[in-house]
Amino acid sequence: MEINMDALIMLLKDRFENNQAKMARVLGISRYQLNTILKNNGKCAGKKIIGSIIKYCDTNELDFHKYIFLF
Repeated sequence: MEINMDALIMLLKDRFENNQAKMARVLGISRYQLNTILKNNGKCAGKKIIGSIIKYCDTNELDFHKYIFLF
C-alpha cells in the first residue's frame, strides 16, 4: 500500500485548512508522524497511518482509494 500524496495534500488543504496539527489530531497520529510523511513523500507511512486515513474516509464518506494505492 502507498499513500497518494497529491490527494493527501489536497485533503490537508481542503478539509483541514492546511493545519497539520488539526489533521494529525483527527487522524489519531502525532504531528511528528504526519510531518514525516509529508517530508518523505509518504514513504514511511505504516499500517497505523494508512488505517487512520481509511477510517477517516469511511467516517466522512470519502473513497479511501483516492488516498491509498493498493497493490
